[in-house]
Amino acid sequence: MARHELLNNIEHKELKINTEKSAVLGNNTTYTLVYPFEFKHVQADYPIFFLKDKSSDSFNAIALFGFEQSENLFLTDEGWQASYIPMMIEREPFLIGYQKNDEASEVQPVIHIDMESPRVGTESGTSVFLEHGGNSDYINRISTILKTIHDSKASTELFIKRVTELELIEPLNLDIKLNDGTNNRLSGFYTINEDKLTSLNGQQLEELNKSGLLHLIYMVIASHANLTSLIQKKDKLAQLN
Repeated sequence: MARHELLNNIEHKELKINTEKSAVLGNNTTYTLVYPFEFKHVQADYPIFFLKDKSSDSFNAIALFGFEQSENLFLTDEGWQASYIPMMIEREPFLIGYQKNDEASEVQPVIHIDMESPRVGTESGTSVFLEHGGNSDYINRISTILKTIHDSKASTELFIKRVTELELIEPLNLDIKLNDGTNNRLSGFYTINEDKLTSLNGQQLEELNKSGLLHLIYMVIASHANLTSLIQKKDKLAQLN
């Protein structure tokens, strides 16, 4: 069970983080959340799809890593093999928390750490704080990642809101046959309906283009070409087993 604590350089001065990527450290995940601001990098390696949040009835974008539960086809004995690792993976075991500012009566984002994460220790790994209490370059980078995620909330909501309003998101069901004859069915995800996209009128397309959302939509569509390489990874794994 997770145990989140507000990060500080007194209680956590000796903390070290194992930044390697492995199944033992929790990287054997089939997908992760991604944000529109990182689509440009994500689409170079991973298929981008959408998942519906049942509690909010809204959609979240995800990068797909595999076809079965707890399967990450980018994970090898040498680590994570891709040109880009999504920010929600890179920020672990840290996360965004919120703390009330008594003077301004406002809630502000702060860094929390999951003390139950297998990445957390004191003996080996990357130091969170310097010997005399200052921030290490590592935690400064994590802080930048978390701030970027936090600051993207409005633009992410705008993207999801607009593609939903235009009814551009449709369910995805895809049967994948491997070279060994076995089948994998990709279901529960959503994708862009390209027919509806091409049927939008000029005003709608112009609005999407001016807002930068059309470019993001095309990156989602372009990312689907990565399904071929993902299937090839799955085939290669099946041959080894």
